[in-house]
Amino acid sequence: MKHKKNRLSLLKPTQINFTSWLESPWFIMTTFFVLIAPFSLNYHFHYPDEMYYTDASIQMLKNGDYFTTYLGNGELRFKKPILTYWSVLAGFGIFGISPFSSRIFFLLAGTCLVGLTFLIARNASDDKKIAAIAAWITASQPLVIFSSSRAIPDILLVCFLTLSAVGIVGLLKKPLGTSKSELWLLYLGLGLGFAVKGLPAVALGAVALSYLAANPWSKVPIKRLLYFPALTVSIAIGLFWFVIMFFQFGPVYLDAFFDDQVGIRVGSRIGQISRHLLFGVGIMIALFVPWLFFFPRKHQASMSKTLSKNPSFFGFAASWVVAILLMTGVVSTFYERYLLPVYPLAVAAFTWLVFTHQCRSGKTMRYTLVFFIVLNFLALSVGLFMTTGMQSPPYLIIHWAAGMMLTMAVLAALARDRIAVSHISIAIMLVFFNGSLISYPLSIPDQGAQVKNLVNEKGLPPNSQIGFIGNPHHGSKIRIGLGLNHHLINLDRENPDWQHYDYLICDETGMAMLPLKDVMTEVAARNWNPKFLLAIWEGIWQGNLIEKRQELTKKYYLVTLHKP
Repeated sequence: MKHKKNRLSLLKPTQINFTSWLESPWFIMTTFFVLIAPFSLNYHFHYPDEMYYTDASIQMLKNGDYFTTYLGNGELRFKKPILTYWSVLAGFGIFGISPFSSRIFFLLAGTCLVGLTFLIARNASDDKKIAAIAAWITASQPLVIFSSSRAIPDILLVCFLTLSAVGIVGLLKKPLGTSKSELWLLYLGLGLGFAVKGLPAVALGAVALSYLAANPWSKVPIKRLLYFPALTVSIAIGLFWFVIMFFQFGPVYLDAFFDDQVGIRVGSRIGQISRHLLFGVGIMIALFVPWLFFFPRKHQASMSKTLSKNPSFFGFAASWVVAILLMTGVVSTFYERYLLPVYPLAVAAFTWLVFTHQCRSGKTMRYTLVFFIVLNFLALSVGLFMTTGMQSPPYLIIHWAAGMMLTMAVLAALARDRIAVSHISIAIMLVFFNGSLISYPLSIPDQGAQVKNLVNEKGLPPNSQIGFIGNPHHGSKIRIGLGLNHHLINLDRENPDWQHYDYLICDETGMAMLPLKDVMTEVAARNWNPKFLLAIWEGIWQGNLIEKRQELTKKYYLVTLHKP
């Protein structure tokens, strides 16, 4: 009878423990990658600075020089170290030249950042639930999402500095230990961070080392910090490109580097510094919205108890936050992404303080989830309207169906009144997943893909020299579309050299300015102008969008000056 009972129990359906999934760093990282990939890995939005890295990487593939960086007009550019260029180059080399390959390693860096945040929070608090909440909060931070969707240095810098922070937290936990892994993480993260963006990694590294040696709770002996194998490798990683450039170009290249790192970045006026410092404090607070609204007001005593559990960790987090605020205070031009390097560490500290006694639903969490669900249904409605009305590719209907199913799943959690931070985080990421249905018909195929199709159709000779007159970051997209088959050179609108090219690609302003006579011209790219979004919706509703294309789109023209 007992044997029969056991046999029958095997026939019962296996219960899936969704809670354990929601606390798994691998599940959180996978969710981030899957929901952000449609928004990230195509040119729904193109950040202007991406052109510096994609243009240079294409030139590297063409000339076989993987150390020297060039602009789209052929001029040298030494403002940033090499590792960001190599991240783009690696994508191009593995997957071919495309928007996807230019950004894939940056999205992977953002995915790794989510996992590293989990590690920091778990190692500091010894609580997997706290670690999972910290990872979910980081995954849904719009600044992290946007940075992971651009081929620029910021997300790489944050990822490597957070890797260094994992080592620092380990050293604070065992200051007298014998393990060398924490020191390797500390120094490798700093070296890679310097190879990405230079001096910010040095500044935060100096603060970290000073704190490790001097904090009153868990001082790390200087002898242990001076672990020369890791320190030597870190210095080699950070400086090898500078040494190569020195032997190739002499010290002159450092002028551009230091001008970018210090000269044009650092302001000196007291009013400006004060204003930027206030901006920094305000934006740092804003980065924790909506989670700041869940602050447990009745648990001040327990928060003090939490602080006492690991004061060295909270002190380190505070030191880095203060350091980054002071650094952003003295820059001449303020960008909110400058605060991102310390965000994962700050999230780990914030989560441990706020969510130790409040991990599930309250009224504020419920209202927050309702807001993002409504936002998602709005994005899905507008996305379906535009996808069907603008005759977008059929696979977008599958994308729409997936977005609707996931949004309904979050709605089901709301109906059961079992709301967790993970549900709100997923709802925020779904805004980007579903929102890409709106941006797709406006921006894809991008100018590069359209020009590529026309050039192949026309059969332009291989390695054609094509002059480009127009927006440089549109030029970088076109350069990606042309790949290695042709050479696209950025030209000034008033530069007479355009006459020496067999082909030009011009925007409408360039076409109006140039004295073009007896030449063949045709539209090479046409993208909807987002500023006319209401007019586009009106055209879809009235069924006359085709007639409005001429006035509602941005156009580039292929001009044949001389047939080679």
